[in-house]
Amino acid sequence: MGLTATVLAIDAGNSKTDVAIVTADGEVLARARGAGFRPPAVGLDTAMDTLAETITRALTTAGLTSVTHVSACLANADFPAEEDQLERALHARAWGTTGEVRNDTFAILRAGVTEPRGVAVVCGAGINCVGMHPDGRTARFPALGRVSGDWGGGWGLSEEAMWHASRAEDGRGPATALSRTLPAHFSLPTMYALIEALHLDRIAESRRHELTPVLFATAATGDPIARTIIDRQAEEVVAMAVVALTRLDLLDEPTPVLLGGGVLAAEHPQLNGRIQDLLSDRAPKAIPQTVTAGPVLGAALLGLDRVGAREGAQGRLRTHFGV
Repeated sequence: MGLTATVLAIDAGNSKTDVAIVTADGEVLARARGAGFRPPAVGLDTAMDTLAETITRALTTAGLTSVTHVSACLANADFPAEEDQLERALHARAWGTTGEVRNDTFAILRAGVTEPRGVAVVCGAGINCVGMHPDGRTARFPALGRVSGDWGGGWGLSEEAMWHASRAEDGRGPATALSRTLPAHFSLPTMYALIEALHLDRIAESRRHELTPVLFATAATGDPIARTIIDRQAEEVVAMAVVALTRLDLLDEPTPVLLGGGVLAAEHPQLNGRIQDLLSDRAPKAIPQTVTAGPVLGAALLGLDRVGAREGAQGRLRTHFGV
């Protein structure tokens, strides 16, 4: 019998990277965590060097220098051309005999299903949706923000909350408690003060994501503007899911719809409840469920799909990751 196939699973997001080295039996030989993967911000070579630091630690722990297959689910792989470019970059590093790159949303989808079938909508900093059919077909969106027609995620929610709060404070829009709760989060008295602090970099722009939980807390008090924003997010999630299901001819079949990312995994009652209500109306056969497992599990499962995992491997792998 030949040597057991090994998979290098990579889940690389903008803020952090998780890797795992897994055998075809589902045994995890090593895991490592490192910095985020941001080619658009730092350039591809620098991003790959950062990725290499994390991968090298995992390979060293596993006592390996390379693997059979690299299964990489990467942020900023939004188009097939970008996936091809990243696959070439991975191949040049000689970490595996073969390799495949997918958008990181596919990792969340595969982590939540027992076979490559279903739709996943992810709300983290932004929003994205992908779908997989057992026959190999996929459905996806560019997910580049407003220019590609999408809205939402933590960034979109915080931006919308600030828009309404600013207009409420100066009289251009209806009153909302957000005009008090948003600046109060940063110990500031007014929206004017918050806008100024962001504009002059006294508060880092990256901290705007902290306003998303404030939005949900304000909505929970019954504020109508805050609740309207969250209802809009639910509409966006369901719109993406229904389109993906339709493209894959799964709208009329029982199909998992996985909800992942920080915004959806938090399971805010208004947002997730509204999503379930809308799916019941527009995609009655959909089976919504929240995914809390680490996406690197999904990258590893995609790798096992590719190398022909042995019986029981998926179960052992899921047990290791606590799911």
